[in-house]
Amino acid sequence: MDIREQIKSFIIENFLFGAEDATLGNDDSFLESGIIDSTGVLEVVGFIEDEFDIEVLDEELVPDNFDSLSKLVTYITKKQG
Repeated sequence: MDIREQIKSFIIENFLFGAEDATLGNDDSFLESGIIDSTGVLEVVGFIEDEFDIEVLDEELVPDNFDSLSKLVTYITKKQG
């Protein structure tokens, strides 16, 4: 499973309660659509730190890194070098 699919599965399971009919576009804003709130972002951080073996720094916790599937994939790819 690639990075995008791993993140998407995590979000559907944990924030959309496994809804099989859930649609989550690559560029859909998690915050604007109400999928993830500020507490949820911390859950996503914990997931990507564990799953992808990276450390998220406080200054990296910005919407440009965490507000959509595409942004998360780009962020993780950069962190992995």
